[in-house]
Amino acid sequence: MNDSLRESLSYFGLYRKMFQVRKKVNPVKVSYGTDREQYFLYYEPNRILSEKIIVWVHGGGWNAGNPRFFDFVGQCVCEQGYRFVSLGYRLSPKHKYPCQIRDVCEAYNAAIRYLNGKGVDTSRIIAAGPSAGAHLTSILCYCREVREEYGVDVSDIIGFIGTGGPYSFRDDQGLALRLLLNQLFEKGYDRRNAEPVFLMGTSRIPMLLIQSRHDGLVGYACAEDFARRAKELGNECELYSVTDRKNTHSWYTAGMFLESREENKGLDKFFSWIEQR
Repeated sequence: MNDSLRESLSYFGLYRKMFQVRKKVNPVKVSYGTDREQYFLYYEPNRILSEKIIVWVHGGGWNAGNPRFFDFVGQCVCEQGYRFVSLGYRLSPKHKYPCQIRDVCEAYNAAIRYLNGKGVDTSRIIAAGPSAGAHLTSILCYCREVREEYGVDVSDIIGFIGTGGPYSFRDDQGLALRLLLNQLFEKGYDRRNAEPVFLMGTSRIPMLLIQSRHDGLVGYACAEDFARRAKELGNECELYSVTDRKNTHSWYTAGMFLESREENKGLDKFFSWIEQR
């Protein structure tokens, strides 16, 4: 079966599992702007097993999703004993890029201030995101010009994990991704200013790229392009190819958090990599 069709047919199973997730941790909602989408959720596990903090930027094609919709990710991360911050941002097509990266930067700064105000040690942060969230978080981590423009300090980020990220805007990308990008940018906008593979600079932040060859939305070559550029710059990068049976875009970028580490090799890789930092 065509991978794009498999991706479309996967949504019912995903939603069914989402609604079965038990809510063990009630997150705190913190607004950082006046728009209803400008907020983040902070999850503190009932039992803290690690001082590392996972800061996560949701996916959804830049035009859908919010931290509350992806509550199951926070529940899963808390189950592993990590503090978790889920950043929200304004969506396209109403809000055009660079609105999204500006919000992610401001949300990150606001989250660090919030955690410091609670007396939480923020010196060991893992920045992560799926799909559009991987795109935005990779720019936060690896583009010095963006960080300087929005006043972001990433010296406490000890790792970046991107799953299913569109890191390069290839000419051979599928129709669905082309349409999403057309919604994201104003006509005539120089898209290199939002292309992670073009924006990446030398960095000490190691990266794990989790990507599937059967994604159905974002080509595997996007991650290969990003990994190749990282190698050219001397940045530490591991490209992990998804081997799970549920290997279409939505399942391995977000749906993996609906399964256990024993069930899902991608999820186990996600947490094993963090444990090694």
